[in-house]
Amino acid sequence: MSSAVIQLIVLAAIAIFLIIKLKNVLGTRDGYEQPIEPEQQPTPTAKRDFEVIEGGPDPDIIDHVDEGSTAAIALAAMKRVEPKFSVSEFLQGARGAYEMILMAFETGDVEKIKPFLSPDVYEAFESAVNARKEQGLDVHAEFLGLRELVLSDADFDHATNDAEVTVRFGGELISVARNAAGEVVEGDPKAPRKQRDTWTFARKMGSNDPNWQLVATGG
Repeated sequence: MSSAVIQLIVLAAIAIFLIIKLKNVLGTRDGYEQPIEPEQQPTPTAKRDFEVIEGGPDPDIIDHVDEGSTAAIALAAMKRVEPKFSVSEFLQGARGAYEMILMAFETGDVEKIKPFLSPDVYEAFESAVNARKEQGLDVHAEFLGLRELVLSDADFDHATNDAEVTVRFGGELISVARNAAGEVVEGDPKAPRKQRDTWTFARKMGSNDPNWQLVATGG
């Protein structure tokens, strides 16, 4: 037997030996096998940015008064009678009404705000304005801005649907009263005056008239 044949036989034997060893190490595949699925990791639960509370407190109320307070209970009753009523929108309206009514009183032009005043308040304002006129005083006023706006109380009559909301205002204005000779007798044209008022507005909830009236004033 030639040396070439012997070499071929030896190489074939080595090849068979290696194939058998590889099968023992790697195993064999018979037909179709399912692919190996990667290990499933638990999906993290997305964290909510907020909590939804069904039937919870009304932010439109508790943003302005304490939850469970008599004022909060009264405001909630107003909303049940008139669902479109918004406390925040009411306060925005009160802000504008305060400046309008205050400036009309300061300058003596209370007739134009008569629809927004109860008869008692209008009479008190008119008397004060007439007293200034009798003294020959001329008042110049400039509203500088509102520094405080707080809903301090609320009341609701379930029998009549009459609502009252009390608001505390803190503003600044320049108000100067001059006599007939042009002399300053009250105020300072260069120094702002702090003005603090507590006003109560009233309205019948559910009525067609959306306007609130100023029914009481205080410092």
